[in-house]
Amino acid sequence: MGEKVVAGPFDLSDRQRYREKLQKCLAGLERLLAEKRFDRPKNLMGLEIELNLAGPDGMPKMLNGEVLERIASRDFQTELAMFNLEVNIAPHRLGDRVFDRLAEELRTSLAYADRKAGEVDAGIVMTGILPTLGRDDLVSSNLSEVDRYALLNDQIVAARGEDFRLDIEGVEHLRCTSRSIVPEAACTSVQLHLQVTPDRFADVWNAAQAASAAQIAVGANSPFLFGHELWRESRPPLFLQATDTRPPELQAQGVRPRTWFGERWISGAHDLFEENLRYFPPLLPICDDEEPLEVLDAGGVPKLAELVLHNGTVYRWNRPVYDIADGVPHLRVENRVLPAGPTITDVIANAAFYYGLVRALAEESRPVWSRLPFEAAEANFDAACRYGIDARFTWPRRGRYGGTAEVDAVTLVRDELLPMAAAGLDAWGIEAADRDFYLGVIEERCRKRVNGASWQAATFHRALEKGHGREEALAATTRRYAELMHAGEPVHTWPVGLPEPVPLG
Repeated sequence: MGEKVVAGPFDLSDRQRYREKLQKCLAGLERLLAEKRFDRPKNLMGLEIELNLAGPDGMPKMLNGEVLERIASRDFQTELAMFNLEVNIAPHRLGDRVFDRLAEELRTSLAYADRKAGEVDAGIVMTGILPTLGRDDLVSSNLSEVDRYALLNDQIVAARGEDFRLDIEGVEHLRCTSRSIVPEAACTSVQLHLQVTPDRFADVWNAAQAASAAQIAVGANSPFLFGHELWRESRPPLFLQATDTRPPELQAQGVRPRTWFGERWISGAHDLFEENLRYFPPLLPICDDEEPLEVLDAGGVPKLAELVLHNGTVYRWNRPVYDIADGVPHLRVENRVLPAGPTITDVIANAAFYYGLVRALAEESRPVWSRLPFEAAEANFDAACRYGIDARFTWPRRGRYGGTAEVDAVTLVRDELLPMAAAGLDAWGIEAADRDFYLGVIEERCRKRVNGASWQAATFHRALEKGHGREEALAATTRRYAELMHAGEPVHTWPVGLPEPVPLG
């Protein structure tokens, strides 16, 4: 959805022509794959982080336009709502000291952005859901002033035909309705990109799907919404319900939601793009002038603009990406599982765990997806979102006995997945010191059973015990979170609770 689109009404012919163009784009993708036109292996990775703006009181600030004007950098962009920003880090080659370089780039970028936000009495908060967001903050008048967001909102609302229902039962039960998709803006995430060749795409995507539950278990950081304590990672159910074009009758029929985990292991990138066309009606039927098959006939590389735009409105947790760089097409797996934060060190540790684990899983002689039913992988993902670091998973047994067993997430990560991630990082050529440091952060979270979500919940409850009301406890937790986030030590080292006031005199 990074493309600029112009808001306007669509008629029946627009949708028919768009559907025809989508089929041509899919045929063009098939030809590109058959003709082996894609870029050679480059081991390139990329990183995007969605951010929140909050004031010194911990409350959201609807000021992204003013802040972006002051930042004046193409690395920073708007996101869905006025309290959101996104920072994009240029692609890097996986290897050597890349994680330390990424950490330094992020520290520089976010410190600069925070200084600029401070000029309008705001600050950067990097978390999965800002705990102080209220229902009055997530209304259509707080959409960012960008045409594509208003248009996307209008089309999803029209497709649904009624208010959106949020119904999330976790530690507490949230029930409410919304007239727009803006509650989705509460979800601020980290997106990890990995460029892959077509012949490796299925293995990497399947590996990423299998790994997603472990990512969430150790990285959960979104326990609160609208004053309610919900799931340890509440973004997935919120995102699903806030973008759900299906009224209850279509849900009852089993129509697939636009935000979904998927339903099967794949054999190639084409599978996912074909599913997009087969299952999901277009939301933004905006046609490009390009005729992709004619471009191919002339020896060129088509943009496949309609396919790319449509793919951007299907919210898979591991999304296929088609793109062109320097005139050469390539494919990426975009991992959208993780919440932002808590600190830059935590973000980079999560990235190191992901890139190492996906490499190792994708290269196993008996891959996990040949031994784990897809339904079990999806159930693992849901369990991780609900329970975070305390989740239990179904996972293939090691050794000759085969089958699956139930295992504590922390035990699985510590005993099996971290050694695999280390081997994967070695295969990427990552410096041993960086490998050990960043995977050590994940290991310490497992040892202490602490992640961002558990810290937020524990600190909130400590504030309640000290006599704070719920709203003030959430605000105080957010202020303390922001203070420790900017200090930069990883979350497993954070003391639980609010600092004691310093006595005067």
